[in-house]
Amino acid sequence: MINEVHVSEPGRIVVDITAADDQTAFAFIAALAALWATTAVERMNRAPGQFGVRLRCSLDMRQRP
Repeated sequence: MINEVHVSEPGRIVVDITAADDQTAFAFIAALAALWATTAVERMNRAPGQFGVRLRCSLDMRQRP
């Protein structure tokens, strides 16, 4: 669930990531964190019988890391 805090101002973004494995997903989040201020992973899902892993984080494009 995306709440008002996540996107309360221009420049704030919620990013949902789907990747084959944890390592790939966390590498992508690290790449985002190198460019903008990010939150820790807010949610991580693995659906039984489904391929991959899903993560959510938010970032603030107004702030540099």
